[in-house]
Amino acid sequence: MKFKFNHFNFNVVDLKKSIDFYKESLGLSEVRRKEAKDGSFILVYLGDGISDFTLELTWMRDRKEPYDLGETEYHLAMVVDDYESAYKKHKAMGCIEFENESMGIYFITDPDKYWIEIVPTR
Repeated sequence: MKFKFNHFNFNVVDLKKSIDFYKESLGLSEVRRKEAKDGSFILVYLGDGISDFTLELTWMRDRKEPYDLGETEYHLAMVVDDYESAYKKHKAMGCIEFENESMGIYFITDPDKYWIEIVPTR
């Protein structure tokens, strides 16, 4: 029996803002969408155009307040081939939350404060 990663989920308050953020910051694009017939939720799957893995953004119509992310001791990690350019872009966007220079990585946060680790290709 073998398992393969499929997707990871973030619940978001403003779907358009989140889609725009992931497009600008990480180059992710919508690969599919599922909308509830009653309009109560929308699932948008974002892909990198390279792997089969997707990030699922879940929007709930009745959710108005930000999600409680606890101590945010979890994160999504992305590998980038041009670390310096990515760093400059994210610095200009103002979304860098934490830098670990000794490990050569940094973390950005999305509009809902989810953490994404940026790792250089090694």
